[in-house]
Amino acid sequence: MERTEASPRLYARIAGFLYLIVIVGGAFAELFVRGRLVVQGDAAATAHNIMTHQLLYRLGFAVEVFYLVCNVPLALIFYNLFKVVNKNIALLDAILGLVSTAIEAVSLLAHYAPLVVLGGGPYLHAFTAEQLQAAAYLSLQLFEGGFAISLVFFGFDCFAMAYLIYRSTFLPRVIGVLLAIEGSGYLINSFALFLAPALEARIFPYFVPTAIAEVALSLWLLVMGVNVQRWKEQASAMGQSGNNCG
Repeated sequence: MERTEASPRLYARIAGFLYLIVIVGGAFAELFVRGRLVVQGDAAATAHNIMTHQLLYRLGFAVEVFYLVCNVPLALIFYNLFKVVNKNIALLDAILGLVSTAIEAVSLLAHYAPLVVLGGGPYLHAFTAEQLQAAAYLSLQLFEGGFAISLVFFGFDCFAMAYLIYRSTFLPRVIGVLLAIEGSGYLINSFALFLAPALEARIFPYFVPTAIAEVALSLWLLVMGVNVQRWKEQASAMGQSGNNCG
């Protein structure tokens, strides 16, 4: 019985730890690698930065691959934790999260491409330095587009998670509200990039603070876990509902 009662809290803390890896890894790759090395509108300077700090650039790629792997068990744990609230919404949440992860993983090929294009292989001698720099910069622009597509799915993932948290009795509702706000920010930012890139550059800074929702969720899960008694009450209520339907 002790092991049974402890398991939801244990899984919640594992989820919090995995989520923290995802958050820190994403911040490192986006802010401290691409944000530091990519010079907007300057292909030559970007290429120079990547090759000068090649280890940092490769590390950013490796970190992003690693945290995307962490998203897979995280989706499974979230499904098991929140299926006691609403099984269908919990499944939708898992699917949206995994689709977002898959799109971002494929987009990472474009993040890696500059290392190949600028690598100086003999098959690249047919191109001028300026052409190679332009191709490397173009690949990074394609990555940003793919990343924005993945964030559309993640934005809806945030809505599903917000609903589950708000309807649960074992996590603070305010985290669900904050996640819904963050999900809206992701959607607005991505579609602004698709429809009006100049506008997206101006509004993006206003959405950065909404990331506090994911930080709050990961830390709450890691430190506090879930209210096991209330989790079991919801699990029991769902079980009785299923029996009545049967």
